[in-house]
This record gives sequence, structure tokens and C-alpha cells, in this order.
Amino acid sequence: MASPAFASGLFLPRQCKFATFNGLAKADRLTRDASMNSSSPKGDSVSSTRTFYIVDQQPQTMEKPTSGASEQVPYLLRAARGEKLDRPPVWMMRQAGRYMKAYRDLVEKYPSFRQRSEIPELAIEISLQPWRAFKPDGVIMFSDILTPLAGIGVEFDILEKKGPLISPAIRTEEQVDKLHPLEPEESLPFIREILQALRKEVGNEAAVLGFVGAPWTLATYVIEGQTSKNYTTIKSMAFSDPTVLHKLLGKLADCIAEYCRYQIDSGAQVVQMFDSWAGHLSPQDYDTFAAPYQRRVVEQVKATHPDTPMILYISGSAGILERMGQTGVDIVSVDHTVDIAVARQRLGADMRVQGNMDPAILFGSHDMIRRRVHETIKKAGPTGHIMNLGHGVLVGTPEEAVGCFFESAKSFSHAAADHNTT
Repeated sequence: MASPAFASGLFLPRQCKFATFNGLAKADRLTRDASMNSSSPKGDSVSSTRTFYIVDQQPQTMEKPTSGASEQVPYLLRAARGEKLDRPPVWMMRQAGRYMKAYRDLVEKYPSFRQRSEIPELAIEISLQPWRAFKPDGVIMFSDILTPLAGIGVEFDILEKKGPLISPAIRTEEQVDKLHPLEPEESLPFIREILQALRKEVGNEAAVLGFVGAPWTLATYVIEGQTSKNYTTIKSMAFSDPTVLHKLLGKLADCIAEYCRYQIDSGAQVVQMFDSWAGHLSPQDYDTFAAPYQRRVVEQVKATHPDTPMILYISGSAGILERMGQTGVDIVSVDHTVDIAVARQRLGADMRVQGNMDPAILFGSHDMIRRRVHETIKKAGPTGHIMNLGHGVLVGTPEEAVGCFFESAKSFSHAAADHNTT
């Protein structure tokens, strides 16, 4: 692997064509031009003016391995394809983020989340921080599920410690009709740069994951205008004026499918779809407002990229687990409210699974972490399992505990465990 180059203190893989900062001057200018200041008062409209510093926006062809070890399939992809493995591949939702001091240091210099996720140098650096620290089997792009919304005409900001702000919220048929199809090469060229750089850096030592939000979850933000505890606005629309909601969900599904394909074409080897708030729906309403649009995304992606594994994650999914398995995805990411052995029985032998240790266990002792990791792996079995948490890693989690999580998963052996029980 080529030795790293450094630009303005940020790690950059060699041969990647990126704009570089002149100290903080360009980053400061971008912050002013893009109106991404995290101190914007709640309720302010979000500016549509955005400036990106991109040297080469033309699609670049991924280098193909030619011989030897470079032809090896990343370990995570082997599990995603259903191979029987002696240990599961392991990565962690939100593995790049606030629990890491290196990330918090960057936040001090670049306080806007959109700055950190849409400037290639910053997003690449953040994505690679856990890779350098823990060598997970999956490296996920640092981004946000709302990222493609600006490309269809929904402006948003993400305020530090407050979350997303969409102003004005989309609540009328006239507003929905004004949303336009996504052209990712025009509105999201930084995504291609980020994913290509990650592929070049990790090679076949890890799989590169992209991710998207599912239509229902994106619709909750678009309609509520911000995070919500009860989702009363979108649910009122669902049960009083569902026609407008269905039209919005359809447009979001087509946008997400296009975004998925763009991520795959840019280098993502696996894509995870987060429908984080679909767990707040009853099974009947999940069948009406979430599952059909998840399926619509999957069908469009599989029509052009049939061999790229897709993962579906829903928080609080115990009551709809079987329904998740019927959406066409390859892998169901199980949250920690379900015993993973029971989840495998409910989903059937052909469905691969991901998960599902409670992230709060990482506040326990290393012995506790190791024991729970091994218990989860044993219950899941040696075929078609990716070790992960049942939710994203929590803010304040000790980095040493995260290291123990990865070490425990990587040191596990199904063969040794079977021998010890006989």
C-alpha cells in the first residue's frame, strides 16, 4: 500500500485528486458561502447557496486487482454471500464519531456537520479514523442519511447537539410536486471522491460500505421539519391525507435508489439502508407506509446491481422482523431487543443477519464485553453473520471498550468453541 501523504494536517491517500485547504482559509470561506454555521437559530430558513472545493468532478474508473493477494475477496463480503466462516466479520454502526478523541478534535476546528461530511478531505479522514485504530472488516463512509435531500430541492442543516432542521417543512402537495429527480453527479460529486478514496486506502483488507436513509425515515424529517418523539405531523398526514404522503414516499424512494446506485458505482461494496423510525409504526402501517417503499428502493437497485449486498436496519424492529426479511434485502440488521438466535429462526435459514450486541455493554468491563461478543457470535452461528451492535455506538463510550469489542470478535473461533463444548 502506498505510504500516506498529508495536506494541511489531514490524511489523504496518495493519487487521490482532492482540493486542499490553504490553512483554514478555504474551510472558513466554505462555511460562510454554504451558510452551514451550526449556531443558526432554530427555525431559520436554510440557504441554498453551497460552494464545494472539488478539483476533478469527472467519474474515475476504479483500479481492478490483477493478481496475487489483491484478488482476495474482503472478509465481510464473504459473510454477506453466505459463506461459512470461522469467525464473523465485524464493524460497528457509528464507528466514526464522537466517542473518538480524534473526531472531537476535528469538530473543534470544523464545527459544521455538513462541512465534515461534504468536504472530501474531512469525510475521508473521519471515515478512516476507526480503520486506523481498530481495523474493522467494514469501513463505512462518514455521511448522513439527509445528504441527498438538497439534490432534490429540500434544503436542510444539521445543528450540533440539536439535529436536523428542514425549513420550510414539506407538507403540501404543491411542495411535493416541486421536488425534482436526483442527479447525484451534479449535486453530490463529493460522494464519489470519498468512496473512491476509501476503496484505494483499504484495498481488500476491508469492505467499503455506503448507506442511505429509507423513504419513511426521510419523510419523517422532511414533514416534521426536525427530530420528533411522537411523529404526530407525519402520522396525522398518513391517516388524514395519505395521498400526499404516498406521493412524497414514492419520490423519496426513487431518489434513494438513484443515490444507492451512485454509491455503488463510486466504490461502495455493500449498502446499508436505515429506516430508523419505521419501528414506531404498527405492523399494519409498516406494511402500508414503509415496506412498499423499502422494496421499491431494493428492486430498482437490484435491477442494475444484483450482486451488491443490501442491509436493512430498523431500530425497535422486534414486531416486524419477518416483514423486514420480505423486502428483498440480502441482510437484516437485528437490533438488540431481539435474541439473535430467535431472530435467525424467525427470518429463516436463507436470510443473513447482522448484529446485535447492546451498545451499552461497552460501558461494562472488558470481561463483560468479551463474554457478550462471544455469546452473540455463538448464537448467530458460523454462516451469514456480520458482528455489529444492535444500534450505533453511544457518545461517551470508552475507546478502549471499542477496541475490546473488535479484538473479541476477531479472536473468536467457531471451531475452537465447538471443540470446547464437546
